[in-house]
Amino acid sequence: MLYFIQQDAVTQAAQDAAEVSEEKTLSIFDLLLSGGIAGQIIIIILFVLLFAAVYIYFERLFAIKSASRVDKNFMHQIKDNVSNGNIESAKIRCAQADNPVARLTEKGISRIGSPLEDINTAIENAGRLEVYKLEKNVSILATIAGAAPMIGFLGTVIGMVLAFHELATSSGQAQMGLLAEGIYTAMTTTVAGLIVGIIAYIGYNHLVVKTDKVVHQMEATAVDFLDLLNEPA
Repeated sequence: MLYFIQQDAVTQAAQDAAEVSEEKTLSIFDLLLSGGIAGQIIIIILFVLLFAAVYIYFERLFAIKSASRVDKNFMHQIKDNVSNGNIESAKIRCAQADNPVARLTEKGISRIGSPLEDINTAIENAGRLEVYKLEKNVSILATIAGAAPMIGFLGTVIGMVLAFHELATSSGQAQMGLLAEGIYTAMTTTVAGLIVGIIAYIGYNHLVVKTDKVVHQMEATAVDFLDLLNEPA
């Protein structure tokens, strides 16, 4: 009999512990939405910024990766065609490649016969246009990286204002629920803003590095092409 009583006590204690654990467990979603209307509005704004940052990052990443794919034999084929006077074949090869390096080369080929200075200027202008295309919307990512923590800090200020307002208007008898709501607003928006800002900042710097590699490819190609034109016939 004593054994069964002990078993029931152990079972009840386990159930009580489980209930307490469930009560203390707060999901991330519940935590984000526990900061009141002001906190929820700011969290929604941060979620929108996070979605925009992730979308821009992957869209630009795939575009830059596509732009960086250059056939190793591309310049050799261009040199052979230009050396043999097959200008049209060289243009067709550039059109088939369809990447920044090929478009830069095609611009130089189309200026063959002009002074080297004019050819170089045309290539530089085409290069600036290609860089602009590669960096499209990347500045938005940088803006999100700077704005998200500031928006989170705005939520912090709003939360603390709500908390102190509750203290000021309650004559020292503040309801803990309303006070906690203001503190939740302050803490959750700060964390969310920092997370979004960090993700956007890392994504922005990664895209900058990838873009620099493509720009280096274009510069190397431009130098090779001008060297080809400078070679004695």
